[in-house]
Amino acid sequence: MKITLDTRFNGSLGPVTLREAVQHLKAHDLTCTVPAGVVEQKVTVFSDCVERGFTPLRSEIMAAYYMAEWDATAEAFDRGLITEGELEQRRALLVRQYLG
Repeated sequence: MKITLDTRFNGSLGPVTLREAVQHLKAHDLTCTVPAGVVEQKVTVFSDCVERGFTPLRSEIMAAYYMAEWDATAEAFDRGLITEGELEQRRALLVRQYLG
């Protein structure tokens, strides 16, 4: 399963996209960082929750958001929409914001 910012899942308040869930967490100051060594594990759990219709935990949502943003940035670079410098800058920002 490819996770994108528009991936839909069951949130605590009903169906939501990954982008909407993180916006909600940010609005309520509930975002968290995820240890770099467990990102892939958290993303796997997020995917399992989505496939089974369960609500993922906040850290799993943040890990999935990190990966979706990382992939979207890589895709923008591959399409020539951003420079290599912008790619590196965005990736550094993602690491600072979402990895602990």
